[in-house]
Amino acid sequence: MGAALPQLERKFARFDNARTVADGVEISGYASLFGNLDQGGDSVAPGAYAASLKAHAEAGRSVKMLWQHDPAQPIGVWDEVREDARGLWVKGRLLSDVARGREAAALVTAGALDGLSIGYRTVRAERNEKGHRVLAQLDLWEVSLVTFPMLPDARVGAKGDALPEDICSGIASVFREARAALERKDDAT
Repeated sequence: MGAALPQLERKFARFDNARTVADGVEISGYASLFGNLDQGGDSVAPGAYAASLKAHAEAGRSVKMLWQHDPAQPIGVWDEVREDARGLWVKGRLLSDVARGREAAALVTAGALDGLSIGYRTVRAERNEKGHRVLAQLDLWEVSLVTFPMLPDARVGAKGDALPEDICSGIASVFREARAALERKDDAT
C-alpha cells in the first residue's frame, strides 16, 4: 500500500474581478487575507506562503487552479500568485477550451460564483491568546474557484468586458431613436 498523502486543508475568499481575454476569462483577487479570522477560527500570518511560493518557482511548478478543490477538474491557470501586505493575491485565466472552465466563466461573469479557496498543508501554526490558530507557514497546493468562500467579507466585482461609457451612451441613444421611430409608425397606422 502507498504512503498516505498529507492532509490537505482549505480556506476560502472571494476574488476581485473578472474580464474576458482572448483565451478565456481572466480573474484576480485575494485567495487569502492576512490576519482575518475565517469561519473555521483560523487566520493566516503575513509571510506564510513565502517558502512555498519560492519552492514552486525554483522547481518550475505552478499553483493549480481547480474547480471546487477537485484535482480531477483543473479549469484554468494561475499566471501570477504572490504575497503582498494584504494577503495572497492571484491572477489567472479560466480556460475556454475546458468544458468546466467555460461553465465557471459563465457563472463568474453572471455573478453567480465569486469565491476563491486555498488548498494547503500546514507546516507551522501557533495558537494566539484567544485560542485561535494562526497559520505561520503553509505549503500551498492549489487555489480553487468555489461557491462558498470562508472569508465572507472579502468582496468581488465579477464582470465580463465592460463597454466604455460613451459607447453605452451611444447604443442607448440609438435604441431610444429606434423606439421613437416605431412609436411614430404605430401612431400613423
